[in-house]
Amino acid sequence: MIRLTDFLAVPDPGSTKLKFNMRAGGGGGEAWDLLLDDSEEWLNMSRYRSAQTNNNMGDSRYLLAFAQYYPYGPNYFIFGGFFKVTPVVPAIIKGYGYELELQQLHSEFIKRLIVKLERPIGRNVYLRRYESVQQQLSPEVYELAPDTKLGTFPGYQNVRLRHAELQRIIANDEPSWKDALSSVKGVYVITDLSDGRLYVGSASGEANGLWQRWSGYAHLKNLTGGNHELERMRSELGDSHIVGNFQYSILEIFDPKTKAETILQRESFWKQALDSRAHGMNKN
Repeated sequence: MIRLTDFLAVPDPGSTKLKFNMRAGGGGGEAWDLLLDDSEEWLNMSRYRSAQTNNNMGDSRYLLAFAQYYPYGPNYFIFGGFFKVTPVVPAIIKGYGYELELQQLHSEFIKRLIVKLERPIGRNVYLRRYESVQQQLSPEVYELAPDTKLGTFPGYQNVRLRHAELQRIIANDEPSWKDALSSVKGVYVITDLSDGRLYVGSASGEANGLWQRWSGYAHLKNLTGGNHELERMRSELGDSHIVGNFQYSILEIFDPKTKAETILQRESFWKQALDSRAHGMNKN
């Protein structure tokens, strides 16, 4: 067993706290989802200063932040960064009372390092001092992933993948994603985040549905799925433009037994609805 404090050494143990974030208040979402998206709400979970002394940073100058990694279970947490803590002056209670500045120390482990606590914790013990956390919660290093961990499949209506994320999902045969995308055909949209233009496509005849179709986009030797307009963009702007700017989402899903003509009709509808022929990347 590798103890957490042996793995994540800090320059000032007596002035460092650890926060095990679980869920944002007011239905704001799971901590891991917010960290994965680099959401501002992720930082706000640790910036908040309550009226209870034991839920505040106190005199701590540094913070190790973690997010509950729910795909593994309630006592698993993934590392979210080492921060310098500066209290807001004048003091704010029941609001964002701290400024957090991300430090380079241990930054290579963000979204990769997963620790396991001896048992699940309640909201009254989610903030702990570095010097006593090992005795109180027995955190141990459980996994150090070779790359950023990905969340489980979030549901067809919530898919929003950057190209690098799509590549990792396909390359690693991520089980929940492969099962979900292989079991449906569908209409999807690719967004060029550099200018907002859209490309609407479909998986209408592939045996493995959206998984097979999107696998074509994920490989560096293809990137365009054979689409002529996307291939033109690639030749003009280079692979880096696609990898750096393309985002993939699902517009509509269909049972695998659905006829190809039906799906192609819906693809045409979405091209009209989103005006992706005149102002997007569709040319047919």
